Amino acid sequence: MSTTTTAKAPKAAKPAAMPASPFEAFSLSTPSFEFPDAFRSFAEKSVAQARDNYARMKTAAEDASDLVEGTMETARDGAFAIGVKALDAAKSNSDASFAFARDLLGAKTMSEVIELQSSFARSQFEAVTGQFKELQALSEKVFTDTTKPVTERVEKTFKELKVA
Repeated sequence: MSTTTTAKAPKAAKPAAMPASPFEAFSLSTPSFEFPDAFRSFAEKSVAQARDNYARMKTAAEDASDLVEGTMETARDGAFAIGVKALDAAKSNSDASFAFARDLLGAKTMSEVIELQSSFARSQFEAVTGQFKELQALSEKVFTDTTKPVTERVEKTFKELKVA
């Protein structure tokens, strides 16, 4: 028994049809589709609302930025005023201490030294108490001036929210 295998000859490939233009293969015909008027109207309203919302957000952001700038400027001015007041107090206290030292060096007796010490302690206590009260009043004023615009803006925002 002999088997004979016959090999089939490969079929000749057909040459691919070449498009007339090299970009013709990418030109697909798209169906013509028109949006309904209701959808178009909805899209236009959405775009208009988005623009309005953006404008409101931009205005709110600018207002907030102005508020922060104003608050920071007020706080800076207040901190400067407190610093100046503290330096004035320090200068006054050091001047009093130097005057006390000068007077102490001129004392002739121990009773005079004790009298000078008592007088200096009393005057310094009163001076420091007054300085502390002044710094406290100034600090309260700075705090009130700094937080006032923010408080007013928050109250205004809550009133607007209650109305809306």
